[in-house]
Amino acid sequence: MLEEVERWLSARSWSVSDRPIQQLLSAKHATGQSVSVVLPALDEEATVGDIVTVIRRDLMGRVPLVDEIVVVDSGSSDRTSAVAAAAGARVVHRDTILPRIPAVPGKGEVLWRSLLVTGGDIVCFVDADLREFSADFVTGIVGPLLTDPGVHLVKAMYDRPLTVPDGCASAVPAAGQGGRVTELMARPLLNMHWPQLAGFVQPLGGEYAARRSLLEQLPFPVGYGVELGMLVDSLHLVGLDALAQVDVGVRRHRHQDGQALGRMSAAIYRTAQLRLARGHLVRPSLIQFERGADGFEPRTYSVDTEERPPMTEIAEYAARRVA
Repeated sequence: MLEEVERWLSARSWSVSDRPIQQLLSAKHATGQSVSVVLPALDEEATVGDIVTVIRRDLMGRVPLVDEIVVVDSGSSDRTSAVAAAAGARVVHRDTILPRIPAVPGKGEVLWRSLLVTGGDIVCFVDADLREFSADFVTGIVGPLLTDPGVHLVKAMYDRPLTVPDGCASAVPAAGQGGRVTELMARPLLNMHWPQLAGFVQPLGGEYAARRSLLEQLPFPVGYGVELGMLVDSLHLVGLDALAQVDVGVRRHRHQDGQALGRMSAAIYRTAQLRLARGHLVRPSLIQFERGADGFEPRTYSVDTEERPPMTEIAEYAARRVA
């Protein structure tokens, strides 16, 4: 298996510099493919505007690579929608998409619904909490899809430093320590159960692009398990050589606290469990502890287990394609 991973790394791992922007524009013109960029957003007014601005300026203004940028707001309580719209994005609220199916909280839910409000042949997902954002995040992951018809899904890979909060007395952490759930949960799961996917540097990263023809055939876990579920399901649907990754540099973003990471890990484990053994499993919960007035108090959280079906099974999506 190591030999297969090494072969894949050699054949399907690239740098953003491997495909200059003019090469991407030529490929886009020759193939007629359109590109949509989707930002799932929840209370990201501090960063979403800058990301939209960079994409519109560099990839819609200076060069016509991106055809549309859509921010899907999943119920922000701040000015996320207003800031994104002012920066030039089309803003769509999650609950207005496919209203006959009540929305549930979760990132995967937003990504799934975004297929109904975008039109690109290639759909590029970018998290809305990135800081010091570069257009390389988009050109890097879109590039292989525009230039190689054998590639169907591309993940970004990057250094992921752990940012120390202002005023923290801790020493500056080592670079690359930001992906804690990746290293403690996702990477062990992939290596043990899907070793073909062990070559992905950032399997849980939120920046990836795929052909619509692939995305519309995939089930979407509604929560944090969406990235792992998408990798595993894509492996079975199109094979390892249809998957790729591109080095885009450094990713800086807002970090979650330890308990939030525990809930993310539980959702990812559950996503893996469902794929290992489909069956009638009890809906799980996760107990965590917080110190209160009387000592440590238990808090119970449900674990995301619901999944949305492939979009091709949704009547509204089929009707939209016919239209």
